[in-house]
Amino acid sequence: MGVAYSVGEVDHLYTFFVQWSPDMCTNKSNAKKPPHFDNRCHVGKKGPSSQQLSNPAATNWAIITGKDTKRRLSLCSWDSETEEPEYQGKVHNVLPVLSDYSELLDDRHLISLASHMPDRTQGYGWQLVYSTAVHGSSLKTLYRNMAGLDSPVLLVVKDMQRKVFGAFSSDPFRVSKYCYGTGETFLFTFNPDFQAYKWSGENSYFVSGNMESLHLGGGGGEFGLWIDADLYRGSSFSCPTFHNAPLSTQTDFIIQDLEVWTVRN
Repeated sequence: MGVAYSVGEVDHLYTFFVQWSPDMCTNKSNAKKPPHFDNRCHVGKKGPSSQQLSNPAATNWAIITGKDTKRRLSLCSWDSETEEPEYQGKVHNVLPVLSDYSELLDDRHLISLASHMPDRTQGYGWQLVYSTAVHGSSLKTLYRNMAGLDSPVLLVVKDMQRKVFGAFSSDPFRVSKYCYGTGETFLFTFNPDFQAYKWSGENSYFVSGNMESLHLGGGGGEFGLWIDADLYRGSSFSCPTFHNAPLSTQTDFIIQDLEVWTVRN
């Protein structure tokens, strides 16, 4: 079924095409610079004037097809003088591309994590730096594999209860006497649904580590995530750095698998 347009609207659309496609609508030798006009598009019946209200027969109509309606909508959906198309200027989170197979992460995990990662990681691939399935269970080896890195890392843990959780760190893990990292660091869990715990601003105990253990978050004598030197035992408590809940079903847990990924520049 066709949609009726008044002659005034047809003239309006003709003016639109003259402005934007003069080669199609005018002779190049006689073409003049089109006047400025507000190219907002009104689809359907144009609002009647007071004269038209008193004399319905004064309105002239043109018939267009449904296909033409859609085409005109696409042409007139935004005002080039006053606003940009809706999609411009928006940053869309891109699903991280993993360079290797992950024992712990699938697309569901990656979609959730990508929405919380900083913009500087978007659009880059992720490279496996450490995996207990590949490199064994040693914090010393984990540190050694990250020597020389200067990019964020993603730590993912699965415990014996098959709960998946971990941390995004703005800095690669290393042995340090003092805490390091920035407010980009956060903890996360999929126990049972995804939850990210961002920096609370209460302290800056983001990451610290020695040869005996790795710690993320702290304050009040508890760590948001603590892992031992054998990458076998761990614990997770609420901490002031992230105001997180324990990441697993139990505060003390046994690690089944552990992976660390980094942004691949």
